This record gives sequence, structure tokens and C-alpha cells, in this order.
Amino acid sequence: MKTQFITYIQNLQNEICSSFEEIDGQSTFREDNWDREGGGGGKTRVIEKGTVFEKGGVNISTVYGELPDPIKKHFNVDGGWFWAGGISLVIHPKSPMIPTVHANFRYFELYDDEDMTNQVDGWFGGGADLTPYYLFEEDARYFHQTYKSVCDKHGEDLYPNFKQQCDEYFFNTHRGEARGIGGLFFDYLRADDKRSLQDWHAFVEDTGKVFLDSYIPIVKKRMDKKYGEEERYWQEIRRGRYVEFNLIHDRGTLFGLKTRGRIESILMSLPPEVRWDYDYNPQEGSREEELIEVLKNPKEWV
Repeated sequence: MKTQFITYIQNLQNEICSSFEEIDGQSTFREDNWDREGGGGGKTRVIEKGTVFEKGGVNISTVYGELPDPIKKHFNVDGGWFWAGGISLVIHPKSPMIPTVHANFRYFELYDDEDMTNQVDGWFGGGADLTPYYLFEEDARYFHQTYKSVCDKHGEDLYPNFKQQCDEYFFNTHRGEARGIGGLFFDYLRADDKRSLQDWHAFVEDTGKVFLDSYIPIVKKRMDKKYGEEERYWQEIRRGRYVEFNLIHDRGTLFGLKTRGRIESILMSLPPEVRWDYDYNPQEGSREEELIEVLKNPKEWV
């Protein structure tokens, strides 16, 4: 399973980066290969200061070793060793008319021996979600429909469940609003009476394969739409909310920090230009207020 998954995330990283470079037409991804103290490493690719993408990262990693104390406590175990592999990406477009996008697909194994030959647990996790600055309902419907279609291939129960989990997970509880308009979020997908671990592997592969289909048409539709300083200002306000979620709530960020991950790769998800204005509120009846109302009350898009 590990070998299959490593091949999958390597190929997906190459495909996604090539597609973004083609659309941007100016910037290319910088690549850093890194090693993790304690075992494993990864390949970080970052694009910056492009004509379309202001900052973005598409990272893959495979890390392993003894479980750090905070993770032992989280899993309620006295000891153990782990292997974790995944691809994680965040893209922050330059234009506020194009939404920020995030996706992550990962696989985790847990062992009770240092040689990591006796696997005691294994599961998949991941998802994809969209964070617009200005709401285009047709984009939200399209994004959700793309993932509903791939979910339905593996079971009609999956999309409603994972869509709800996404709405609940990507929620800034301290603000009382969602980070974006959601998508899919799933975790701890283990073998059970209905699906084997190989079934879940096939599902995760399929969700990753449609990522470009879910996002690139939206980028192409909005990339030439005009905007001004006011729209850019609003984008930077909303980016602040994105940062708050990633540093306060995001499990992936916290896991990376607690397992001595590479800081530059962990924090590549943060946008380059952000603002926090004191007690900022959008004007009544504005498009900015329209977005906030949807973020406070997540919708069923399909």
C-alpha cells in the first residue's frame, strides 16, 4: 500500500505543477528536497509572484519513526512507530476574483515494533475545499458537483457525509464562520464491513485525479475579470481568516509542528500579503457581506 501511494502522490505532484505553470505563463515552481530529523523527508514545490498565482505550494512527503509524545497522547497509546505519506497543496491566486484552493490526500500506518513490520493500524484521509473572496454560485456548484460525481462512484453515502465533515472542520469557531464554501473532508478511513483499505485507496486516488478538473476551469473563467484596490483590500482581510484557521485549528499544520516537520514546508500554506483591521465589517448589502452570510450558514450546493 505504501509503495502504491508514494507513486500516486509523486505523479499527482508532477501533473498539478505542470498545469499551474502552463496557466501562469510566467512563474515556475521552485523545488526543495528535504530530510526530516527522525526519518523520512519530502519534496516541496513553491510558485511565487506569478501573473495568475501570487503564491502556491504543492508538497509531498513520506515521514516515519517513533511516535512523538503529543501524538502518542492523541492516539492514546504508550508507544509505537508510524509511517505517513501525503500530498498537500494550497494555491493563493493574485486576483480576488479567483478563489484560493486547498487539497490534501494522505495515508498513515501505525506499528508496535521499531522495525515497522507489524502494522497494527492504517487509514486514509484528505479532501479538497474552496475559499472564494467573492461568491460566484455557479463556481461553488461546479466544484461540489465535481466531487459529488467522484464520490458517487464509490458510494452515494460518501458525498453527504464528507461534505458535512468539511463544513464542520473548516470552521473558524472563534469567528463563527466557515473558512470557505467547503468541499470534501475525510479522515480515519479504515477497512470495515463495507470497504477494504484497497477500496479506500481507490477512492482517494480518484478524488486526487479530479482536483485539476474541479479548479482549473474556475481559474480560467475568472482570471481576466477586472478588479480594483477595494476588492484587493477585501481579499487581504479574508486571507487573515485563512491564516487564523491554519495556525489555530488545522490538524495537518499541528501534526507537522509536533513531529518536527520542516517549517518552511508546513507554513507554505500562508498567503504573502494579509491584513488584520480592527473590527472590520463589510458594508450592508455589499457582495462582501453576501459572502459572510454564506460562510456563517453553509449551503447545500448540489
